[in-house]
Amino acid sequence: MNGPRPTVGVVIATKGRPQIAKALVDALAQQSAPPQAIMIAVGDAADAAGIQGANIVTARPGSCAQRNAGLDALPPSIDVIVFFDDDFVPSRFWIENVGALFAQHPDIAVATGHVVADGIKTPGLTWAQGDALVQEADAAHSAQAEIIKDNYSPYGCNMAFRRAAIGDLRFDERLVLYGWQEDTDLAARVAVRGRMVWSSQLWGVHLGIKRGRSPGRQFGYSQIVNPRYLVAKGTMRGKSALRLASRNLLANMTHAMFPEPYIDRAGRLRGNLLGLWDIATGRWRPERAAEL
Repeated sequence: MNGPRPTVGVVIATKGRPQIAKALVDALAQQSAPPQAIMIAVGDAADAAGIQGANIVTARPGSCAQRNAGLDALPPSIDVIVFFDDDFVPSRFWIENVGALFAQHPDIAVATGHVVADGIKTPGLTWAQGDALVQEADAAHSAQAEIIKDNYSPYGCNMAFRRAAIGDLRFDERLVLYGWQEDTDLAARVAVRGRMVWSSQLWGVHLGIKRGRSPGRQFGYSQIVNPRYLVAKGTMRGKSALRLASRNLLANMTHAMFPEPYIDRAGRLRGNLLGLWDIATGRWRPERAAEL
């Protein structure tokens, strides 16, 4: 380690699933090196019911606004800020390893890790299922040498930022509701101040729980309009935005007739088409998703 271990704070934005958020807070207390601060950011106090061992912060509903409120509430002594989705089950060594990563590589500004399993495109995983997979991965990964990949945009369910690199930058609150690509946007702005990496020593499971997510039509609109907005901001390349939006549109069209029971494909497709119409007529704006 090149310097003293940095202090680590965790921000968790949650909505509509206090039991899952509580399970994550309890798991963080069992880390090999627990974080120095945990902020639970909610739009409604009921979303933090039963949670102990964390500071509760109330904000305007929406992942970006809630994450910003949690970030702003962290003590100034925190050096590394970790953002976990409330349905992410981290390795027991996640906090210890992220501290070591930022200490050993002072030029790293943003880091993300390996998702052992992702329930986002399935009916989702239970906490017990995710925890079992993490325990198995902990036994297999802990002795392995670290692999670092550069220029790797973070996956929002598990990402860490050097506080000095974030500075006054924040999540863009024009990306309303679920946010959709807010991780890509902030990382692109922070990455001009340091390296953006993936580390094999940070791993966990994303449960992909469906409760608490944006309705299909709203999310479908964001799938089209948010990438267009990031192109206008300069935080996403045009080709990447076109590929992302096209892939989502094709998936929703393909599955609309026989949708998965856990995805509102028809609603997403309607949102996609409305987003395309707004772009064609010049009336697009990411905030409109919250109005649908």
